Amino acid sequence: MMRITIVLAQWCPHCVPVSLEKTQQLAKELNVGLRVLDIDKPDMVKVADSLVKEHGDFSEDYLVPQVFIEHDDGIEHVFTGFSEGVHVTSARWNDFFASQYYKVLLNSARN
Repeated sequence: MMRITIVLAQWCPHCVPVSLEKTQQLAKELNVGLRVLDIDKPDMVKVADSLVKEHGDFSEDYLVPQVFIEHDDGIEHVFTGFSEGVHVTSARWNDFFASQYYKVLLNSARN
């Protein structure tokens, strides 16, 4: 089993719509589920905090979005938003989709 998880906040312009749309695209292209953890929802924040603390870029006031690929054999942190500007986060998503890592991931999902 594999799924994509995005940790986000609805008020964050790096998260919505930019990263939410990109993770929806990612999940669709890999044909896997997408889990959205909103740090402002009490029933989700503990799970989100734990995931980021154990596998992501954690600090007391960590950056969102953070994106993870969850496999049967582990969890990979694959993306953190950038505070410099939404255009930077968007450009880094373009880099991700053009990366060799993504090509290998996509190829393995097709096989």
